[in-house]
Amino acid sequence: MTQSSGVPLSGERLPIGALQPVSRRYSFVYLDRCVVHRDANAVVAMSDTGTTYLPAASFGVLLLGPGTRVTHQAMNLLGESGVVTCWVGEGGARLYASAPSLSRSTHLLEAQARLVSRRTSRLAVARQMYQMRFPGEEVQHATMQQLRGMEGARVRRAYKQLATEHGLEWKGRHYDPDDWAAGDPLNKALSTANSVLYGIVHTVIVATGCSPGLGFVHTGHILSFVYDMADLYKVEISLPAAFEMVAAGTEDLASRVRRTVRERSYEARILQRAVDDIHLLLGASEEEVVEDAYLALWDEEVGLVKPGTAYGPAT
Repeated sequence: MTQSSGVPLSGERLPIGALQPVSRRYSFVYLDRCVVHRDANAVVAMSDTGTTYLPAASFGVLLLGPGTRVTHQAMNLLGESGVVTCWVGEGGARLYASAPSLSRSTHLLEAQARLVSRRTSRLAVARQMYQMRFPGEEVQHATMQQLRGMEGARVRRAYKQLATEHGLEWKGRHYDPDDWAAGDPLNKALSTANSVLYGIVHTVIVATGCSPGLGFVHTGHILSFVYDMADLYKVEISLPAAFEMVAAGTEDLASRVRRTVRERSYEARILQRAVDDIHLLLGASEEEVVEDAYLALWDEEVGLVKPGTAYGPAT
C-alpha cells in the first residue's frame, strides 16, 4: 500500500526502479547542529531554530556538518532512497557511508573494471577526460605527463584570472588537512567548494552503480574516480564560487560557498551531465544499462546461464 503521492508508507521498502533518478534530484542538502531522524518517508532535522522536513528521495547527497546526530531509522531511510551521506567537518567532506546503487545492473561497473584494467583502454579513457577539458585541441597522442602539464597550466590560469576578476591576491593553493585554521580564507573556500563538488559527483557514481575507487587518472584511493569526474567541472563550478564568495566577504564563508556551489551545480545541470559523461566515458548508453539489469550465473564457455536452478545430476 502506498500513499497517493506514490511514496510508500513508513516501513515499506520502495522498489529501486521507482526511485527518483539521480539526474532529477537536488544536488545536496547541508545540515548542522541538529538531530536528524525519520518521520514516515521524510528526513526531519530538529534544532533550536525549528524543524525542517526533507523528502528523502528528492536529493542526492546529505551533508551532516558539526553538531549533528542521526538516528538509525533515518540512515535506514537514506540508504533505501539512494542518498549518499557525508559527515562534513571544517576541513571538508569526509564520506563514511554510502547508499546502495540506484541501478540494478552491473553493466557500467563491469565496463569500468574492464577499461581500467587494461593499459591501452585506461589511457584512452584518461585522454577522453582531458579532451572534455580541452575541446578543439589534439590530445589523443599526448602522453599522461603532457596531459598533466596541460591541465596544471589550465588550472593555474583559472586561479590567476579569477583572482584578477575579483580583485584578490592569489598566493597559490596551500592547505593542510591537519591544520584547517592555518589556511587563508581563499584556500578554505576552495577546499569547501571542492568538497561539496566531490559529494555531488560521488552520489552520481554510486547511483549509476560504478565504483568510486576505480579511477583512470587518479589511482590508489577509495575516491579516485570521484576526483577524476570532479576535475571535469571544477574550473566551471567550484573555483568561481570560492573566489566570488571570498570577494564578497569572509563572514559565514563556508555556508555561502556551499549555497553557491549548489546553485551553480543546478544551473549547469551537473547531475545530468555527470550521468551522461559517465555513460560516454565507459561506452554504454543508459538504455543498454537498463536492459542489462538481470541476474545470471557466469560460465566460461557459454557466457551466462539461468540462476535459481539446481544444476548437476539428481541424487
